[in-house]
Formats: sequence, structure tokens, C-alpha cells
Amino acid sequence: MRVTFNELAERELNDAARYYELEQAGLGAAFITEVLRCTEAIADHPEAGPTVLGAIRRRLCQRFPYGLLYTVAGNELRILAVMNLKRRPGYWVGRT
Repeated sequence: MRVTFNELAERELNDAARYYELEQAGLGAAFITEVLRCTEAIADHPEAGPTVLGAIRRRLCQRFPYGLLYTVAGNELRILAVMNLKRRPGYWVGRT
């Protein structure tokens, strides 16, 4: 399955990784590893995540308070947001 990230989702991933790395050396890399693990799990079982809005689904990360919002169209998995679960909900609506 082809995996792509919305430009803003990629920025969220990188910003969160930088934040965690500043908090503790190695934590940023651990965050990226967890997001990649989560992405692989979605690719293996794309229908497993509950729908949150229309065709958009969510997969929660372990260890970090983040969720990946995604859509699946054919053989493409599109990550729409790397969402901090403790911040304002719904900010990502309208992303493709």
C-alpha cells in the first residue's frame, strides 16, 4: 500500500518529534518510530480504525498522546493529521 502524508500532517510529525527531542534526548526518534509503527499497522489493517468523519478513520499511537487520522482510497493510505489528542479537536477538518 502506498502511504502519503498531507503536508500539514508531515509538519505536525516533525514539530512533535523536535519537541520531544528537546524534552529528552532520543524521545523524538522514539516518537517517529511509534508513528511509523502505527502507519504500518494501518497499512496492514486499514479498516480497523474507527471512522471519525465520513471516510476518515483514526488510529491511536501508543506511549504518546497522538492519533493518526487517515483515509484509504484504492491502494493509497493518506495520513491527514498527526493529531495531538490534548489539543483542539476538529482543527484538521477539510484536509485532503
